[in-house]
Amino acid sequence: MKILKENAGPLTNFEVLDFLRSRGAKIDPMGCLGAVAASECKVYEYLLKTPAGSQTRESIYEFVKRSEGFRLADADKLNVMNWRPSSAADAYAMIEECGRRFNRDEHLEACNEDERVQEFLDMVEEVLPPPPPKAEAEEDADVGAGAEPDGGAGAEPDAMQE
Repeated sequence: MKILKENAGPLTNFEVLDFLRSRGAKIDPMGCLGAVAASECKVYEYLLKTPAGSQTRESIYEFVKRSEGFRLADADKLNVMNWRPSSAADAYAMIEECGRRFNRDEHLEACNEDERVQEFLDMVEEVLPPPPPKAEAEEDADVGAGAEPDGGAGAEPDAMQE
């Protein structure tokens, strides 16, 4: 891989994942003994669980092309590609001045902001693939993290009395 231009701008999670793949990053910790640092393998493993894990170069190009009519800043596009919003609340959290950007259509004519946000979310859903499903073991670990099997009650009350 040849660097064409240094510091050309921020990278999407997909681009980082693609770069780590090209360097030989793997999930298997024993496979990370070569030219790839262990930290790179950890980043690779994390990114596989994000929307970047199921994206393709074609889906990214298609998103950039189809998002032009929504008047998004480059930083907004980056956020959307990295996190793939699925609700209006997500879109408002990710896109700076979302209300101002979505109260006009691609011809700069006034339109219903809520309908425009939904149109954008529909486009995102159509173009960017859904994130990879979480493994059941991870979900169980997330739910039960730090919790006692008996609901945190500890020992039985009778056992504590003398």
